Amino acid sequence: MRVWVALAVLGFALAAGVGARLWFARPAPVPGPEVVRLEPMTFRHRLDGDWRRDGRPVDPPRAELRIPAPVWIMVRPVSVADYMACVDEGACGMPSGPRGADLPVTGVNWLDANAYATWLSRRTGQPWRLPTDVEWAQGAGDLFRDDALGIADDPANPAVRWIAEYEAEAARSRTRDRDIRPAGTLNRSGTGMRDIGGAVWEWTSTCLRQVDVDAQGRVLRERPNCGIYIAEGLHRAALTVFVRDPKSGGCSVGTPPDNLGFRLVREGV
Repeated sequence: MRVWVALAVLGFALAAGVGARLWFARPAPVPGPEVVRLEPMTFRHRLDGDWRRDGRPVDPPRAELRIPAPVWIMVRPVSVADYMACVDEGACGMPSGPRGADLPVTGVNWLDANAYATWLSRRTGQPWRLPTDVEWAQGAGDLFRDDALGIADDPANPAVRWIAEYEAEAARSRTRDRDIRPAGTLNRSGTGMRDIGGAVWEWTSTCLRQVDVDAQGRVLRERPNCGIYIAEGLHRAALTVFVRDPKSGGCSVGTPPDNLGFRLVREGV
C-alpha cells in the first residue's frame, strides 16, 4: 500500500512540474498598438459599391449610417517593422513595398492583411480584424474624400459622365501625393486617426457590391462579390484579394491606387 501511495505522490509531483513548465513556457500577451475608440453615431456617408441604372454607372446615394457597436481603430497604419515581426514568425507573406522600418507597410494584399490580423490577435489575446468601409470612414472623419462625380445622369448622352470622370481623375493626378511618409506623420483626423488619403490606400473587410436601381433610385438587385474588396484612400477603389501592386492590374472599379497597406480594428473593451 505504501508503495502505491509513494508512486501516486511521485506521479502527482511530476505532473505538477510538467504543468508548471508548460504554464511558464506559454507566451504572455503583449500590448496592442495605439488605438482610438469609435462610438456608434449616426453620420451621412456615401454608400460603397458599383451602382448602375439601366446598365449605366451612377453615383451611389448618401445615407444616414451608424456602426452597430463601439470599436477601437489603429491610430496609424501597420508599419513595416510591425508587419515584419509577423513575417519573421512565418505567419505573414513578404511585402513588396519599401522596407523602411517606420514606413507604413505596402505591397500587401487582402489575404496578407488578414493573416496579420490573425497573428496579432493570437499575439495580443485581442480580436483584431480589418475595418468595414463605414468604420474606416467614421475614423477618417473630416478627411474622408467623397469621390462622387455629382452630376445628373443623362441617358441620352453617356459622354457627359465620361468627361466628368476624366476631369476628376486629371484633378486627382495633379494633386496626388506619391511619397510614402513614416507612419503617423501625414495628418490627423478629428477622431485622432492619422495618415488619411496620402500615397497609401488601406484594405477593408467590405466586399464590392453591384447594385441595380430604378429611375427613382430604388434598389432592384444587389450582388456582393467577395473576391473583390474596397480599399480606402484618396478615393475608394475595388481590388481583387490577391493584388499587392495595384498599378500592375487587378483594380475592378476606379483608378488604381498607388500603394496598398492597412490598419485594423479591435472589438470589445
